[in-house]
Amino acid sequence: MKLNVHSLRILLPLFLTSLLIFEAAAYVTLTPRPHQTFLQEYALGAGGLASDYYPNNSTFIQQEEFVKWYIGVSNQMGSLQFVDIQVKLGNQTIAAPNDTTLIPSPAPLIVEFKRFIQNNETWTFPFVWRILNFTTTATGRTRIVQMQINNVTYLLQNSPTCASLSSCGFRFIFELWTWNIDLAQFQIGWWNEGTQQIAWLQLWFDITPGAP
Repeated sequence: MKLNVHSLRILLPLFLTSLLIFEAAAYVTLTPRPHQTFLQEYALGAGGLASDYYPNNSTFIQQEEFVKWYIGVSNQMGSLQFVDIQVKLGNQTIAAPNDTTLIPSPAPLIVEFKRFIQNNETWTFPFVWRILNFTTTATGRTRIVQMQINNVTYLLQNSPTCASLSSCGFRFIFELWTWNIDLAQFQIGWWNEGTQQIAWLQLWFDITPGAP
């Protein structure tokens, strides 16, 4: 069957349009999408699940009572990361890290956990702690003076206080820091496409001299 000039004029634009649509669809299908880069921090309970964070499901912790958590970091940055989990002890009034100003919490630092994490790797470590000793100040405020974390004893010189033992709210603040190669030091959070981002979490607890 022969096509005349008139038919060619009609079919040629249709063919070119179909070809462009096919090429565009193939480009979208075959071209890899930009990979979203991030670091993720999380906390799990004693059983390694998002539950059972406190003995007897009570945030009132007795002296010498063990509490077990798992702290984890997932690296999806596309490169090796040197991370530092800074663990701080806060109360109800000390500020948490500021997501807007990117300022870390002023709460006193107790311990740090550092490790290199490969891309697509998740690092999870146990965080087992107990209160060894606490005291009441002359003004009636409660202060933790000695604590054990992962079998290491820490004397807390500048630990925060709570108004009273009957109304007391302490918290662990876990801040995620990463190594900045240009500054040759750790910084809170990480840089992603020219923007600094931070990640942190907190877990609250109260102190009780006996059963809650």
